[in-house]
Amino acid sequence: MNTNETRRGAIEMSAAMLMSGTIGWLVVSSGQTPLNVVFFRCVFGGATLLAVCAALGMLRRHYFSWRMLALVALGSVAIVGNWLLLFAAYSRASISMATTVYNTQPFMLVALGVLVLRERVTPSTVIWLGIAFVGLVMVVRVEPAVLAMPGQYLEGIGYALGAAFLYAISSIVTKRLKGTPPHLIALLHVSLGIAMLAPFVRLDQLPAASSGSIDLVVLGVVNTGLMYVLLYGAIQKLPTAMTGALSFIYPVVAIAVDWLAFGQRLAWIQFAGAALILLAAAGVNLGWRIVPARRAAAN
Repeated sequence: MNTNETRRGAIEMSAAMLMSGTIGWLVVSSGQTPLNVVFFRCVFGGATLLAVCAALGMLRRHYFSWRMLALVALGSVAIVGNWLLLFAAYSRASISMATTVYNTQPFMLVALGVLVLRERVTPSTVIWLGIAFVGLVMVVRVEPAVLAMPGQYLEGIGYALGAAFLYAISSIVTKRLKGTPPHLIALLHVSLGIAMLAPFVRLDQLPAASSGSIDLVVLGVVNTGLMYVLLYGAIQKLPTAMTGALSFIYPVVAIAVDWLAFGQRLAWIQFAGAALILLAAAGVNLGWRIVPARRAAAN
């Protein structure tokens, strides 16, 4: 794989994950139901992506084929379902637990990469991903009261696991669309999302305050339009394992945003966990070996 392309993909993925870290804050601040949030995310994100695609000349017929449209439709169902389940999990299992469980998706992504794309994963990569997950568990503190919540807690955990699996499927499908501009893929995803959710949106429950409406606009324009251009571009350039490792940047940023926006102070164990996550991401990016090459080959 081209080194410059991989480096560019890593930069794009990192930027996308930085933006992703503010999504939970925008979702909660909007005061809307998950379905309404996802619908308006698709609307404002679609408008942004349409402008980008038109400006770059990506609405030409030669970009489209029946195979491409079928894969995009599958990816759209996965990504829209991913958003719905994750946003619903926030109010059931708590944002902390939903985030922890959702971030099992890199492991699902690596497994699907091995099964579907026949990609090879080195023992060192597996260990780095394990270190990153340990860091994630340290970062997200679990209060006893959260674990004691009956009914909805397990439901929220199920939603978060479902969201993680759908994200992994969407990523694998996107890798099958090499040659299709990521901007166009993102546009078609949210456009189909609008069509899927329009019959169910509750316009009578729109935000009463202007701040809620601003949250939805920002979520669509910045955290969808711009973010998914970067994300899809990165997925097409990076090995699956590296995509999974870099996605761990997201929870670190989310906790930092909580601290800055809501004054939530981090315990030492959370700082240590963040360090482990960033260390693991660097280990995969830079190819640091934990298991010596000779021993790995022998195994």
